[in-house]
Amino acid sequence: MDSKKGGIHLTAQESLSEMPLAGILPVAPVQCVKAAGKTAVDVWSPADLLEKAEVLRCTAMKGTGTAGESLRKYPRHATAMIYRSSDGGAELHEEFADLLVVLEGAATLVTGGTMIGNLQVDDGEFRGLAIEDGTCQELRSGDVAHVPAGVPHQILVAAGRSISCFVVKIREGA
Repeated sequence: MDSKKGGIHLTAQESLSEMPLAGILPVAPVQCVKAAGKTAVDVWSPADLLEKAEVLRCTAMKGTGTAGESLRKYPRHATAMIYRSSDGGAELHEEFADLLVVLEGAATLVTGGTMIGNLQVDDGEFRGLAIEDGTCQELRSGDVAHVPAGVPHQILVAAGRSISCFVVKIREGA
């Protein structure tokens, strides 16, 4: 076993039983219990999310090429699905970070720079036409991107392409 930056890393020849904490780890399987009348966690399978993405694709085709759906709101974060077959507008959230999990497709994420046509649409929420002098990063299926609160961002979709993302909006700060 070697230790790097305070963490424990096992080599291919070592096993979990050789770890220093192995003697205090539970050996019996963990029992899962559902609280009466309450759901302990929300779980969306990839199939569930892709099914939602397909519904959003159908909606987007009837309109601007963009559709989204809020999935669940929690005290300090919310979850949503988005589908885009066309460019999204520029946006900035003063209090919320966006965590994007790309389920299907590809697009370009533009971050930073300056929003053109900046318009406040709600408390701490701004929209714009585009981003000037931003950093471009390609997003593909399986990628995860974190956009901190206060950072302008925009998703650009090339002609003939699309992207489906699971989004977690996380309230940052106090």
